[in-house]
Amino acid sequence: MWWQCAVENMGLKASFDGIYTGKSVLVTGHTGFKGSWLSLWLNKLGACVTGYSLEAPTTPNHFDLLNLSNDLFSVIADIRDGENIKRVIKAQSPDIVFHLAAQPLVRASYQNPIETFDTNVMGTAHVLDACRNCESVRAIIIVTSDKCYENKNKKQGYVETETLGGYDPYSASKACAELVTRSYQNAFFSVEDASLPCLIATARAGNVIGGGDWAADRLIPDIVRAIVSKSQLEIRYPQATRPWQHVLESLSGYLLLGQKLLQGESTFSGPWNFGPNDNDDVSVESLLKEFQILWPQLQYAVDSTPAKLHEATLLTLNSTKARARLGWNPVWAIDEALKATGDWYRAYIDTGEILSCNQLVQYVEAAAVHRAPWASVV
Repeated sequence: MWWQCAVENMGLKASFDGIYTGKSVLVTGHTGFKGSWLSLWLNKLGACVTGYSLEAPTTPNHFDLLNLSNDLFSVIADIRDGENIKRVIKAQSPDIVFHLAAQPLVRASYQNPIETFDTNVMGTAHVLDACRNCESVRAIIIVTSDKCYENKNKKQGYVETETLGGYDPYSASKACAELVTRSYQNAFFSVEDASLPCLIATARAGNVIGGGDWAADRLIPDIVRAIVSKSQLEIRYPQATRPWQHVLESLSGYLLLGQKLLQGESTFSGPWNFGPNDNDDVSVESLLKEFQILWPQLQYAVDSTPAKLHEATLLTLNSTKARARLGWNPVWAIDEALKATGDWYRAYIDTGEILSCNQLVQYVEAAAVHRAPWASVV
């Protein structure tokens, strides 16, 4: 009911010490899976959101299902158009920028490596350059990836100080985006050289899951497509282990980090990992078996065709820094994340209902129970 939504929104606005209420926020990649969830959350926090992105990449898509174009100022444009992003940032005068626009798929990067590097590296440079010429911007969060590290298939999680790298073009492009950000931070955003410094951080999250994702070559969307079409899902790397987490987990980290930067706390600049608890780093096959409990009709088999493209078999993140210094911790374990994801798709497929707002409220309430420092409900 409308009055319940109003009460929920009041509670959500109090989160993150109310820092986002009334703030001008620019989100690049707002039509994508993670960007649309972030735009939804910022809207509920009372922010004035501007989105800058290409059209939503799939039909259906989370952005359109939420009718977010009614709740924010949406600019449909290419992040590689440096002059245009400068005009938009100057006109909208954001207090904080969340840069998520990217070519986000490993296998697509093999097919279009130049486009991947152009989007992920030069797109990041264009955003940073536009921000350095806009006096309103006080904070920038550049979202990269857990794949920005030089992957040595080690069991210990990677920490923020480890070597950047990347075998495939996608991973390498994210490592490059980290280097571009570090360069701009050192060369143009020195805290010592400005009376009102703009603070910059990069965020590296695990493999996010959640409702509303229809991207190609991602496990959960592939599962849903197989279920809907009543076909058998073929998987390539059943033992590949990834740091799976619900999309809201990573976003809570980005928003908490943004809060610290907006409060002028320069010690929170730099790189940050936001990954799940260690026991939630599970294999593809283990995740599939968990999903079968929620959706028994799922059938899958291992693709016996020899692999032609390199993909890492083991990748984990160490988020000790975020836990110790930000007080950030995961809220939903992997089973809870999978249930929320399965519930979202089941509701959409069966009735057309969109559970995103309800699940956001549930997540914030669970975070409050867990005494997350950012969570507040009334």
